[in-house]
Amino acid sequence: MPKVVSRSAVSSSTDARPTASSTAALRVYYCICGEFILVIDKSLAALPRRQTDGAIVIRCQDTENAKARMFKLNATSKDPILVERQGGHEKQYRFHCPRCALPVAYQSTPPPVKSGPFLYIFKGALSQIQGQVPSDAFEDEKLLAESNIA
Repeated sequence: MPKVVSRSAVSSSTDARPTASSTAALRVYYCICGEFILVIDKSLAALPRRQTDGAIVIRCQDTENAKARMFKLNATSKDPILVERQGGHEKQYRFHCPRCALPVAYQSTPPPVKSGPFLYIFKGALSQIQGQVPSDAFEDEKLLAESNIA
């Protein structure tokens, strides 16, 4: 006969007021390969984008004017790279998918995640549906192909 490890009962009431944690909707995002990468308290579509490369900006630290987002990033850090920008260079500390090594995010300060004011998610790197390629994943390639045709 199987051994009963524990007994538990779940009770709920339709009269109870919802708590802050029950009303907070967490969003989960996946890499193109299907690996879980990010859980965050707000939709990425609702967050601002960086003008230089279109990356999604996630605030990591509180300021007087804005509150930091609550999130967990499941990615591995790699060596920093130097990216040429208009008017100079930018050092990016990139984070990659632990399964397929695709770059998914970066920040301007050395790891760990949240050590700097912002984390940037690459445009087209994450999807809310596991195993589905995001619609903006190849947007830059389409623009490049159209400019070569003209």
